[in-house]
Amino acid sequence: MAMGSMLCVQLGLAVAVTLIDRLGADGTAWLRLGWAGVLMLVIVRPRPSAFTRRSFGYSVALGVVTALITLLFMAALERIPMGTASALEFLGPLGVAVATAGAGRRVLWPALAAVGVLLLTQPWAGHVDLIGVGFALTSAIFWACYIVLTQRVGDDVAGANGLAVSMATAGLVATIAVGPLAFGRLTPELILFGLGLAVLLPVIPFTLEFFALRRLTTSAFGTLMSLEPAFAMVIGLIILHQVPGPAAMAGIGFVVVAGIGAARAGARPAPLLTEVGR
Repeated sequence: MAMGSMLCVQLGLAVAVTLIDRLGADGTAWLRLGWAGVLMLVIVRPRPSAFTRRSFGYSVALGVVTALITLLFMAALERIPMGTASALEFLGPLGVAVATAGAGRRVLWPALAAVGVLLLTQPWAGHVDLIGVGFALTSAIFWACYIVLTQRVGDDVAGANGLAVSMATAGLVATIAVGPLAFGRLTPELILFGLGLAVLLPVIPFTLEFFALRRLTTSAFGTLMSLEPAFAMVIGLIILHQVPGPAAMAGIGFVVVAGIGAARAGARPAPLLTEVGR
């Protein structure tokens, strides 16, 4: 499930990048999230009885975080290559993995990741897009929150009820934040294209991640997700013709190794199910 999620995410992002010129980064993110929220509500039809007040709050918080990740990352893709943006965003999950690692390894993995970031951004070259890097790094912070909240919602709410509420919330947040800016650029063709894109990203991958995080330890899931920057580099090369230089390839390699190392050092205990009615 985690591997399928990564493939869908990177394919979906590559396709989404092609819409930026027509709809803008914010409009593309909104179209995906808006359709995804509608689809999840129609398909799942979440039951109020599945939630406690606390678990519903976590689901809403997860939706807000999901919207922020998507909006920020699409803004980053407008400015920097997909492989670089993905590697920078991965620092969020890396931070979660480092937090569960042994004390002796909490310096090694961030140090490797820092080397990777320097190679990816190459500040000495003077042509790094600091705004794009800032968007990706801010997205990384929210991705760390996303992992923690997804595990909490997955533990507390049966089935996909929590995911449906979170995706509907994400769509609502995106609509309020940027929807009015994109309304005038919509065409029937873009609306239908956005529906298909929403299925590819985020409906399928977020659903796969949601259930994967119920079944995998933090170690196993983090190790698999460590490969995502490499997926992004390959998809960016094939679909978007973004050719990485030697330094960028080495930087992604450092980030991937740091992610695998940190994830393998941490583990998640079996969750205690507290969801209503289970």
